[in-house]
Amino acid sequence: MGIEWRESLSIGVEAIDNQHKELLLRFDGLLNACQAGHGIEELKKLQMFLDEYVHTHFNAEEALQRLHNYPGYQAHRAEHIYFIEQLNKLKSETATEGVSTHHVIETNNMLLKWLLNHISKVDMELGKFLRSGTP
Repeated sequence: MGIEWRESLSIGVEAIDNQHKELLLRFDGLLNACQAGHGIEELKKLQMFLDEYVHTHFNAEEALQRLHNYPGYQAHRAEHIYFIEQLNKLKSETATEGVSTHHVIETNNMLLKWLLNHISKVDMELGKFLRSGTP
């Protein structure tokens, strides 16, 4: 199992790429922990990381978009808000129900969808825009 950073995921902004690398590293940690039967314990750590990550990373991406008058800003921001809502829903469930295998699976699915649909598509569009030098 496992998931790794590929240069094809680079948007060409080192700070953002480094944040994406860290997210993938943490996601890989969850996948490996699941394989070893420790997914529930790792999910607790991942949730703490994601709390900080979504604020730091999303703020950095959105500031960059505003700075460069990115035309896709509103739609991009809406995806960030949706991810935060999904994360908060999972955190709320685990706080009230305790962490279960169901939550580990849901988190894996959420992160995989985020990788496939947001980072590799939406963030790539942002990268193309920034590399084009379009004001």
